[in-house]
Formats: sequence, C-alpha cells, structure tokens
Amino acid sequence: MADKVKDPVCGMELDKDEAAATSEYMGTTYYFCSASCKASFDREPAKYAKSSKRGCCQ
Repeated sequence: MADKVKDPVCGMELDKDEAAATSEYMGTTYYFCSASCKASFDREPAKYAKSSKRGCCQ
C-alpha cells in the first residue's frame, strides 16, 4: 500500500511513489502532482510549507 501525501500547492492527494516531482525544504520532502506545482513551490517554498503543516509529506 502506497503512502498518501498532499501536494502543498494544489492540495491534491497522491501516492508518494507516484508523485511527478519532489522538493526538499528545511529538511522535509514535499511531493507534487505536476512540474508546475513544483515550480510554484520552488519560487516561494515558505509560503506553501507554512500552509501545509500537517502529518503528510514527510
């Protein structure tokens, strides 16, 4: 069974091992449904990391 995570940009729930992209920020791995969500996160990681404080994406 795959681990479920939430894309911090769009909020989509996805399987960790099926994520289109990932980014590391302050020791946490974030998972994305698309390259465009990753690009948005990479431009302003603090904005999205702050709003996604939760038990997923780690």
